[in-house]
Amino acid sequence: MRYWLIHWLLSGVALLIVANILPGIEVDGFGAALLAALVIGLVGATVGLILKVVLLPFILLTLGVVYFLINGLMLKLASEFVPGFRVNGCLPAVLGSILLTIFEYVLNRLVGM
Repeated sequence: MRYWLIHWLLSGVALLIVANILPGIEVDGFGAALLAALVIGLVGATVGLILKVVLLPFILLTLGVVYFLINGLMLKLASEFVPGFRVNGCLPAVLGSILLTIFEYVLNRLVGM
């Protein structure tokens, strides 16, 4: 349980970092970032998983490019459900998903997870 709580907090921090770096992604505060991190996780675990399974041949054919598009779509979809979290456009969604993955990885390594 402690692991999931720390991971959730780090995801919120990573989302705030991405929002400060990348124009087109806006987060109103840490509370909105935490809620957005939770929704991104839930959307990715449900809709994202289904899309990744269905589109697996295209993911393999494009050497993973479609995977980035799916993750960007999950970020954009999560922004529709969370007040205070906005993703304005497809390019910021895709770039944001890539940066979010990188920052979450780095923060998890810094904490020792």
